[in-house]
Amino acid sequence: MEVSRNLKKEYIGAGLVCLAATLWGLDGIVLTPRLYQLNVAYVVFVLHLLPFLGMSLLFGRSEIKKIVKLPKSDLFYYFLIALFGGSIGTLAIVKALFIVNFNHLTVVTLLQKLQPVFAIVLARIILGEKIGKNFIFWAIVALMSGYILTFQFHLPQLHDSEHIGLACIYAIIAAFSFGSSTVFGKRILSNSSFLTAMYTRYMFTSIIMFLIVGWTGNFHWFTMTTKFQWMIFCIIAMTTGSGAVLLYYKGLKSIKANVATICELCFPVSSILFDYIFNGHLLSEIQSIAVIILLFSIYRITKNQK
Repeated sequence: MEVSRNLKKEYIGAGLVCLAATLWGLDGIVLTPRLYQLNVAYVVFVLHLLPFLGMSLLFGRSEIKKIVKLPKSDLFYYFLIALFGGSIGTLAIVKALFIVNFNHLTVVTLLQKLQPVFAIVLARIILGEKIGKNFIFWAIVALMSGYILTFQFHLPQLHDSEHIGLACIYAIIAAFSFGSSTVFGKRILSNSSFLTAMYTRYMFTSIIMFLIVGWTGNFHWFTMTTKFQWMIFCIIAMTTGSGAVLLYYKGLKSIKANVATICELCFPVSSILFDYIFNGHLLSEIQSIAVIILLFSIYRITKNQK
């Protein structure tokens, strides 16, 4: 009976991780690109502000009491998480999605899968963690397949007509930023609950992006945002934003890390599927092979890393 109950929990947990990963695929292909007419910094600001306001209404008072009791070193790392993962990373990936003008969206979203490569290297440098077996080999394979996915067998051109080269650079910056955010998170999550960590990240990111939007003089976009765009903002806030993160970590509690890695494949698979359904785009045969090699190499890197 106990085994059956645990198995049921594992199935539910795996389902939640799959759902979260699918929502991330929907976000990158269908939702965020629909905001391309808006300023990038303004979009990132609103994407964090709305969930932050929602969380503040639900449990903000209790979380603020916990935050003020955190050590200053923890608050510093939370700031770094917000700066790299919330601000720089999100700015880079949103910029990448916007400049391809609905072309190569799958390529841009899949390049985020290079995140574990950067996270493991940074964990070695910053935290002194040991690197897993055959990491260098699989990291090279991942980077090479990422190149083929982007440029196939052509030389890179940063200013081509479809801006794929420039978008690739932004996507890799995003992967690096998200990877560094993961490493910084390892320094502090032992002292905080996930809820506190998420609330603090959204709060700091909202503050950082408020300053950036104010400094660049882009608050006027609030009056220029259409009802349709506000609807997209709200959908992202409730589903693919903080909602998907909560689903992911709720599911992660019931399954092993290697199972979660497989479940996360719903992200690239859904990205390819949504790009075909909504935009009519398919990867070439060479790109499809590169995707398979990329995902397998990332799986091996994640599996071999303790």
